[in-house]
Amino acid sequence: MKKTLLLTLGLLFAMIVNAQNNIYIINEDFSDNAIPDGWTKAGNGVNNWYISPSFSAGGKVNELQLSWSPWFNGTARFVSPAVDLTGINSAMLSLDIYVVMFSGKAKIGVATSADDGVTWNDVWSEEYTQTEQISVLENISCPEMGKQNVKFCFYFEGNSSAIQSIYFDNIQVYVVENIDIEISSIDVPKHIAQDRHDINFTVKNVGETAIKSFEARCLINEEELFSESFYTDMNYLDSRQFAFEDTYYFPFGNEYNIEIEVFRINDEDLDESKKLTKNVGVALGHTQRTPMIEHFSSSTCDPCVAVNNIMAELTDNNKGNYTYTKYTVNGPGAGDPYYTEEVGTRMSYYNVLSVPQVHFDGALIDKASINEDTFKKHYNKEALADIRGSFSVTGTTINVTADFMTYFNAKDIKAYVSVNEKTTTKNTGTNGETEFHHVMMKMLNDDKGTALDINAGEYKRLEFSYDMSNTNMEDINDLEVALWLQDEETKEIYNSNFAYESANHCYPVRNVEVKRNGNQLTAKWEAPENGNPIAYNIYVNGNYHSSQDYPLTEWSSFVEGEKKYIEIEAAYENNMNSVRIAKILSTEENIFDIEANKINIYPNPVSDRLYIEALTQTQTQTLTQIEIYDVYGRLQDYKTTRLQDNVAIDVENLKSGIYFVKINTEKGNIVKRIIKQ
Repeated sequence: MKKTLLLTLGLLFAMIVNAQNNIYIINEDFSDNAIPDGWTKAGNGVNNWYISPSFSAGGKVNELQLSWSPWFNGTARFVSPAVDLTGINSAMLSLDIYVVMFSGKAKIGVATSADDGVTWNDVWSEEYTQTEQISVLENISCPEMGKQNVKFCFYFEGNSSAIQSIYFDNIQVYVVENIDIEISSIDVPKHIAQDRHDINFTVKNVGETAIKSFEARCLINEEELFSESFYTDMNYLDSRQFAFEDTYYFPFGNEYNIEIEVFRINDEDLDESKKLTKNVGVALGHTQRTPMIEHFSSSTCDPCVAVNNIMAELTDNNKGNYTYTKYTVNGPGAGDPYYTEEVGTRMSYYNVLSVPQVHFDGALIDKASINEDTFKKHYNKEALADIRGSFSVTGTTINVTADFMTYFNAKDIKAYVSVNEKTTTKNTGTNGETEFHHVMMKMLNDDKGTALDINAGEYKRLEFSYDMSNTNMEDINDLEVALWLQDEETKEIYNSNFAYESANHCYPVRNVEVKRNGNQLTAKWEAPENGNPIAYNIYVNGNYHSSQDYPLTEWSSFVEGEKKYIEIEAAYENNMNSVRIAKILSTEENIFDIEANKINIYPNPVSDRLYIEALTQTQTQTLTQIEIYDVYGRLQDYKTTRLQDNVAIDVENLKSGIYFVKINTEKGNIVKRIIKQ
């Protein structure tokens, strides 16, 4: 718990002179489960204050809550320990508030007292008549400035029946330093696909002086990589995102610790540099994203109607490109008759206190509904998981089989399975709507999801059967099943999908093996344990490359460029596919370095005659075979020989394009790309 600082005069001036941080008089985030030491309750409603395991005001879990019950009419105060304001003429007040209104008005404020609460003087206050989230940032001055034993109180004034609750968090009273900066975040995702990535970070000016420039360095796994000067114009509390000019290649297989350090501002060295670190995991690849929509609504909520209409238009315009689950909540008033305890669990998970509210890929949408531009950005964002499932119905029982694959080593990731009804009409309430869509009926295994550990490129399967007559289901033939993978802590959704409505699950291939010789890739696999695919789709570096006819289970081709990973996907009738099985390509498999072993191939581009020259006698004795392939891996020419110093191959009959010359040797294989004019 962050404790209140009791500042003496000598200590205060020493801090003002020497510190690079703001001087905190009060700094409380209610991170413990109990009322902080030294804080007290006063006035009315002393039994209405408690620490709530929520984050409604905008901070982390645990915050101060004032409830309407037991009812009172007057002023409820939550009072800080006494602090010493000697030598301080003004300070900054910062706090986050979430007020949930029923009706009427609520006055919320902050006051100070130097006579142990006999007299209170407001330093900030506002009246509210509707539910809203407030971030307060005020430069405060009051008669208590410069005095000892000053208490701050955070209060509500009015009739408690006007509110449901008020939440307070991140309470800070502090003296601002002359020059100061804060590294707010390192803006690299928790998991990224192996590739080159920008190192983005966000800083905030938390000093009085404008920041014109600063210098920062980036360290990855404690090794300094970049050091750079950034030029800007940031006034007090301005925030801005920056990126180092150089990118960094993150290879698959390791976790990386990124550290950003700011050590100079406005050409002056900081006495103590500012640092922030973040651990980043690297995935071997990525796939197409299907964005996940979680929509909290109610048939007794008037504002929900407009949001429902906007969301219906959005989904009509993006058929097949989204996954959707709607949770019908128990308010306002009587609430939706299809509310269940499972909805309550999801409300607690996302801290939903009122509707309408939409979460998109795990993140709250500020304006309650998703616009087309936001949807497209999410759809085009790489996904680090592949999900496929199927379901069938026997009587009133639904049977679900779902495969969850991740491109990174996932520990304790949560898999969610939601059985929805596509359209309902019997949960009509008071807002005039007569039908509702994607309404959640049951969460399988349960509303807290299923924890999975998945190795990169592999998958885990879940299977469920449930009697839907135990739910609010209206029509057994109108069900859909939503599947998604989610990080429990960050709430990021790695991907989602609707399950296929089919009794035949799309089983994936088994035991994939991948080899490479230069630019030639070879993959072997076993057929799925069940089912009859019509083909196998091959992806290289996340991009579709070709298909292999069933029942063939081997594929070979030449592929240009950097070779990272290969995926095999079983394709079934009716445009249904299995999850992909991914394998990373080794960089040490039977590759023969052309330069190191003195082989020269010319001219390139070539029009009629290609020469292969072994530059040393020793090397001549090891060359045994030449093959020429087109870009699809088809053999175009072949020669078996023990090469002499210079061998010519007639390529005049080849069509114009790109080809690969493969030279087999006793030590390995050499592959050279050529262009035929």
